[in-house]
Amino acid sequence: MLRAGCRAALPRRPPGWAPLSGAGGAEEGAGGLKRTPLDALHRARGGKMVPFAGWSLPLHYGEGHLQSHLHTRRCCSLFDVSHMPQTRVYGRDRVRFVESLVVGDIAELKLGQGTLTLLTNERGGIVDDLIVTNTADHLYIVSNAGCTDKDLAIMRGRAAELQATGSDIHLEMLDNALLALQGPSMARVLQAGLSDDLAKLHFMNSVTTTVFGVPGCRVTRCGYTGEDGVEISVPAAQAVELAERLLGVAEVWPAGLAARDSLRLEAGLCLYGNDIDETTTPAEAGLLWTLGKRRRANMDFPGAAIIMAQVKEKPKRKRVGLTSVGPPIRPHTAILGPEGTPVGTVTSGCPSPSLGKNIAMGYVETAHSRAGTALTVEVRKKQHPALVTKMPFVPTHYYMAK
Repeated sequence: MLRAGCRAALPRRPPGWAPLSGAGGAEEGAGGLKRTPLDALHRARGGKMVPFAGWSLPLHYGEGHLQSHLHTRRCCSLFDVSHMPQTRVYGRDRVRFVESLVVGDIAELKLGQGTLTLLTNERGGIVDDLIVTNTADHLYIVSNAGCTDKDLAIMRGRAAELQATGSDIHLEMLDNALLALQGPSMARVLQAGLSDDLAKLHFMNSVTTTVFGVPGCRVTRCGYTGEDGVEISVPAAQAVELAERLLGVAEVWPAGLAARDSLRLEAGLCLYGNDIDETTTPAEAGLLWTLGKRRRANMDFPGAAIIMAQVKEKPKRKRVGLTSVGPPIRPHTAILGPEGTPVGTVTSGCPSPSLGKNIAMGYVETAHSRAGTALTVEVRKKQHPALVTKMPFVPTHYYMAK
């Protein structure tokens, strides 16, 4: 993969760059779709708006998906991820409350540190994947838009159970916007608008600060692209102001859902509803690393007996990466074994803009899950060679502590 300098590799800038002013909270648009505070900004810049998880969001902009994807790998792009729910959990029993729902060791998180964790059910299935961050007086949770209703029902129900026994828990849904600035030049772009030293903020850590003059922003060093990046939780009324400041830097392009999806697949990251859901377990999904050591020993999370049994006995199927030749392989494509019998199903797939070949992930019988195993995929009733491949397909560049 080429990682040319931003200035040298910069393609032409997308059209439609007249500044906007004003913002608001989420609004309901045509067809009952919710709109983020940046909705008018997306439309002014030529964003192709599509429905996604009950929201109207940009699929791509005038430069197209391919150029947007490659630009993120070379420079940096700004994604609107305001559709993702943001929740604060207050109270002295907030850690016990969250640990009663998820598999991670929340108690061990240091101040400002976050972790990816899984909300599971009693069958060991993944109800949602969340990022939980420890702050001075609350836990900050970012979850998936498609899981909003069920997550809230579970959290509110559990909170009520614990409150009935005297526990101190309070849930607050934020109406902040959420912006993701992703790519190798992110740090240089963002540092120009920060008084804090970004070099001290490592992967999966966050700080509340002023960003380009906008106070009260939570900056978390994380993202969904495999590149160095941040997610910025910003008051909705200042979201357009901050986005305009970031997009005013020539090397920062707006990016949409299409690039976000192909970037995360190259990075080997799961999409909830495709690659993980309530019928898949952490063991099957290759996400056992999210289980805290103490939590494994105590077996005090939903579905612990089933999940820990799979740790010992190995699951019957596993999530794997695939590369293939021929036409692109898409979700629900059948994966066939050496004798042409079905051994699994593709859950995500696309042509990789960075690698120039087809990539996918899916679930196969454990006997066929070793990297280097030759399989076939059935596309339009024709069989094409596929190879089980280690993920990530493209090396990640997270900013880790040394």
